[in-house]
Amino acid sequence: MLFASGADLQSINPLLTAHPLAKQVQRYVLLMTLARYDSTLTPQPYLARAWRWSDGGRSLTLTLRTDVRWHDGVRTTARDVAWTLDAARDLATGYPRANDLAALASVAVPDDSTVVLRFTRPAPRDHFPDVLADLAILPAHLLDTVPHARLREAEWNRRPVGNGPFRFVAHESNRRWVFAANLDFPAALGGPPGLDRFIVVVVDEPTTKLAALVAGEIDFAGINPAHVAFVRRHAGLAVIDYPLLYPYGLAFNTRRPPFDDYHLRLAAALAIDRREIVDGYLFGFGGIADGPVPPTVPQYLPVPRLPVAPDSSRRLLAERHPRFEILTVGSGEAPLEQMLQARLAAVGFDVSIRQLELSAFLDRVNGPRHDFAAAVMGVTGDLQLGFLQPLGNVTGTPIPDDAAQAQRVFAEQLPVAWLYHGRGVQGMNRRVLGVRMDVRGELPTVATWRIAP
Repeated sequence: MLFASGADLQSINPLLTAHPLAKQVQRYVLLMTLARYDSTLTPQPYLARAWRWSDGGRSLTLTLRTDVRWHDGVRTTARDVAWTLDAARDLATGYPRANDLAALASVAVPDDSTVVLRFTRPAPRDHFPDVLADLAILPAHLLDTVPHARLREAEWNRRPVGNGPFRFVAHESNRRWVFAANLDFPAALGGPPGLDRFIVVVVDEPTTKLAALVAGEIDFAGINPAHVAFVRRHAGLAVIDYPLLYPYGLAFNTRRPPFDDYHLRLAAALAIDRREIVDGYLFGFGGIADGPVPPTVPQYLPVPRLPVAPDSSRRLLAERHPRFEILTVGSGEAPLEQMLQARLAAVGFDVSIRQLELSAFLDRVNGPRHDFAAAVMGVTGDLQLGFLQPLGNVTGTPIPDDAAQAQRVFAEQLPVAWLYHGRGVQGMNRRVLGVRMDVRGELPTVATWRIAP
């Protein structure tokens, strides 16, 4: 079964990437997390078969399964969990969600199937930390000799050994990742997957991807909402759309001109017509974003909606014509970026667009130099809203840990001009059965997919 991706997976190592599809491949294909969310976003046992809180919510004891083995035959144990968590909370590693582990004081391993986590502050009642359902566990016996600061150089990244329903077979850079069914996956967890092979193929040009889907050369492809009607006309294809926790926005670098000036950030935000984007670019497959958190998430804080006010933008610019470059990922026509460029130019901004390959984009925007003025980006969200603080690091705006306060800072300081909360849209070949996609992503049920006889 061939699944198209618009870019190569940034890394197969869960400690090193925030790439949305890479994280799903880690969690649902190659590796296992301690717990996994069901379709109602309730955490369910996975590698950890049970857990309990004690000491007033400061101690979490995880009891692990004993029937899970790494694909090289070595048993998965508490030592693997401890090594992964210790590496994740070491800032030298560069784990994108390290802040979510800031309250983790210690990790103890009483025996091979028990892990005890101690926290510096009590957790809410019956709460399971989202980061433990997001971070896939890694094999300590293959990585513990590598210094945390050099994990990007580890041989494991090139030939990964997992413990999930699929095992790694091959990777051709910027072409494909090949995984085969793990025939030894525990029967209690569903046993071997229904697909013999799961292959991620890199197709960066949207029209090429669409043509390959129609021709039957690939089975899944994320499609532009404008192409939904075209795909639905083909009897052998279907369209799946599903909610995302993946807000899109125009992020500003507040460390340097021109967007170190709040008034210029406000001028840019007031110039943008979000309804135009939702209707004309998304064809209705999304909703206007007033902030980084969609209204469907429990911790959502309503904030005032910015109007479309080009005259106010011009007054804020006061005859200035700030010049800047919008960075984005891709190689096509960049219709969203062109819509932004046109609206911003209409009020007096001098805007150019630079499209980059994903790794180059991440290096410039997320890297330590933060070498950008503005960037169009989607942000992978999480239920605990831990993604808000790293976004503050990108834009140069300190974001408080409290979810409500964090949303107020985004609304008041405008480090990001939020655009929309989108829906995922996938075209699929009807020969693949058992497919379900939801707010968890495209791949949470991939182990149960099968090919029609």
